[in-house]
Amino acid sequence: MRKRYIAVGVYCQRKSRYSYSKKSSYLPDLRKLIKRRKMGLKQTIRSLDAFPRTEEHLLQKTQSGALVSVVGLVIMATLFIHELTYYLTTYTVHEMSVDLKRGETLPIHINMTFPSLPCDVASIDAIDLSGKHEVDLDTNIWKLRLNSHGHIIGTKYLSDLVENKHTTRNHDDKEHHDGSAKKPHKFSFDKDAENMINKVKKALENGEGCRVYGVLDVQRVAGNFHISVHALNIYVAQMIFGGAKHVNVSHMIHDLSFGPKYPGLHNPLDDTVRILHDTSGTFKYYIKRASIKLLRRLHSNIGCLQIVPTEYRYISKEVLPTNQFSVSEYFSPMNEFDRTWPAVYFLYDLSPITVTIKEECRSFLHFITRLSAVLGGTFALTGMLDRWMYRLIKALTTPSARGAYR
Repeated sequence: MRKRYIAVGVYCQRKSRYSYSKKSSYLPDLRKLIKRRKMGLKQTIRSLDAFPRTEEHLLQKTQSGALVSVVGLVIMATLFIHELTYYLTTYTVHEMSVDLKRGETLPIHINMTFPSLPCDVASIDAIDLSGKHEVDLDTNIWKLRLNSHGHIIGTKYLSDLVENKHTTRNHDDKEHHDGSAKKPHKFSFDKDAENMINKVKKALENGEGCRVYGVLDVQRVAGNFHISVHALNIYVAQMIFGGAKHVNVSHMIHDLSFGPKYPGLHNPLDDTVRILHDTSGTFKYYIKRASIKLLRRLHSNIGCLQIVPTEYRYISKEVLPTNQFSVSEYFSPMNEFDRTWPAVYFLYDLSPITVTIKEECRSFLHFITRLSAVLGGTFALTGMLDRWMYRLIKALTTPSARGAYR
């Protein structure tokens, strides 16, 4: 029993040694296999390289390649500057909504020149649908006297003329109610009228004109404002001009707007010149809705004599309230039996639709996409051009090729 036990122990010991030596012989093969797999993985990754490197001694540089490279760099630099400028500039988006503004005033900026109408007879009236005049309260209008060459002679505030007009009307009312004071007022009126007639006639002989500028603050309702000689008494006007046909309302509109200007806004009446020769009449400007393609396409049923309230929103979130419009013109010449006096009318109405114009900046990803397309396309094109030029030059300079061509 004891011997068998020893024999079995020796056999087990030998068997464990044999198995251990067999496992140790497998390790180099396993390491080689892992190394081969790593090398295969690296080779697979290298095969995906789209930009393989070439040894320096295998590269051939030519003058034609240098020329194409310089031209390509210039083109890419130009396109890069163009794309960068395009990215940095903003674009506008138009939106429309219902106008909820009520009870506010509408500023009317005026800057006009009347080369044949003296300042003493020129007057401005602004009337809305309710018949209310807006010239004596919130009006800031100035008049500049001009000589025959268009140079400034002096200034006069138009509200003084309005005040004088109302004072004259008050005197006329008192003449009807106070019989005892009739003769003094009549004498005073005749004297003032005579002075006015002489003064204006002298101004007409000297070729004086008038420049009218300022701001009219009117209610946000339909109405009109006009420049004429309506402030004069009919008798005085007749004595000065000798009839309505001799009143020359030739004018130049330097600026006419209904609020501040925003980038890209063009007022259609700016720099308008209307000169009459040997005739007279009434000008009527029908101010209508703005000629925006979007507004014209979607809201063609809006009334034609309208101003469109507009809000311009800068990229800095600043809001600029203003108005835009388009205009149609009508001229009515004076006839022999017309009982009206020449004038320049501006008739307007407000649209119930508000246009909001927003400044937007372009996407940076869009800029990167366009830049990559432009630069990559230029690089590929110059590479193709370089290969074509190289082959052409080589074909023309090789003796065998020239012999083949012969």
